[in-house]
Amino acid sequence: MIFPLSKDSLMYHHVKKLMFTVRVDEPDVRFGNMLLEQFGGANGELAAAMQYSIQGLNCEDPERKDLLMDIGTEELSHLEVVGCLARMHLKPSKFDRQAAEADPLIAIAGGGGVNLFNSQGNPWTADYLKITGELDVDLRSNIAAEARAKIVYERLINFCDDSGTKDALQFLMTREITHMKAFAAALESMKKPAFSIGRIAPTPGLVDQFFNDSTGAGDEGEIDARGPWNEGSDWEFVDSPAMQSADPAAPSPIRTESSPPTAPDGIEELLVDELRDILHAEKQLTKALPKMAEAARFDRLRELFEVHLQETELQIERLNECLSLLGGNTRAKPCKGMMGLVEEGQEVMKEGEEKDDAAADLALIGAAQRVEHYEISAYTTAKNLAQQLRHSAVVALLSKSLGEEENSDQLLNQVARTLMSVAKMPASIERSAEEKV
Repeated sequence: MIFPLSKDSLMYHHVKKLMFTVRVDEPDVRFGNMLLEQFGGANGELAAAMQYSIQGLNCEDPERKDLLMDIGTEELSHLEVVGCLARMHLKPSKFDRQAAEADPLIAIAGGGGVNLFNSQGNPWTADYLKITGELDVDLRSNIAAEARAKIVYERLINFCDDSGTKDALQFLMTREITHMKAFAAALESMKKPAFSIGRIAPTPGLVDQFFNDSTGAGDEGEIDARGPWNEGSDWEFVDSPAMQSADPAAPSPIRTESSPPTAPDGIEELLVDELRDILHAEKQLTKALPKMAEAARFDRLRELFEVHLQETELQIERLNECLSLLGGNTRAKPCKGMMGLVEEGQEVMKEGEEKDDAAADLALIGAAQRVEHYEISAYTTAKNLAQQLRHSAVVALLSKSLGEEENSDQLLNQVARTLMSVAKMPASIERSAEEKV
């Protein structure tokens, strides 16, 4: 068994005891040759040990570095188990001519023992290793590596007749699943979106286009199949670019918009924080707008407040959807700015009780427009952040709410202009104008 004495210095120590005791009752040279696939092959234990250990050396995350070094060290122990198992099966090739003929390379060049090549005699190479220096990408490679190794062990078990060998292979196969579970849990714990690879965002639109590059009916009755890999969700199923317009003047069917690097760390958290703030602001408005509608003297203004109350309720639903899409905290964060504006609006309504109708409603419109401008600013900021992060669905939702706020501000302007005209009229004409408003 091999284990590191220190995770800082990577000093290894060999304990003269196998992780799993190996027993071979009936050696089989041909099967020993098959076992070399897990010794010096692309999906073997040496490749796994080197891949995880080197990833660990590169890893700056101390917790996941510990995971990589633990499993990398265990894979070295597995290499020892496989090596001992293969050597026991290959031993007859040292002295038996017929056994040696099963694999002359092992018998003649290797003296009947194991060596760093696979079952086909191809030498082990560092090209087998998948190391990118991006932790989430490397963890995905490791999950795939463990899955491939599991299948190799399963096939070895199916071709094996020796019970002791089967026990060892069953142990090794099981540990592949253990490691796969550990890598998958580590990847999930990073809370990184599945398709957020690296720092440069993919081209919007193009990333969701599925090219139908195999067309027509094949000799075996193949069809243009549809499924969750090319329809539904955000998918856009398009003809192969090669089959689209050959007119050089026609716009290219392929969208090649370049994408800037993704926003610096903390921007998504800032967006979530902004949305939680707006959510609380909108919830406050659902309580304030009915009071403002009741305080309004002119019917048109009252109707505007009632319509905007309905819009505000929809905006709350959109904000909750945005927060859900971002996977952030969906609880509202106290919005002190809106608290102050609502409090100011309450003072305006109280003071308006002693004012003429036009003056009271003009003051109420001023309070409402301050609210609208506050919300327009908040939604604009959130939308800009979402655009930087390439969250197109969030941008679309925020754009709807922003448009409603801007429209409300314009409608309030229209009513204010009418009321200012009314305020200048003689009393007798004013009453007639009020009825029209």
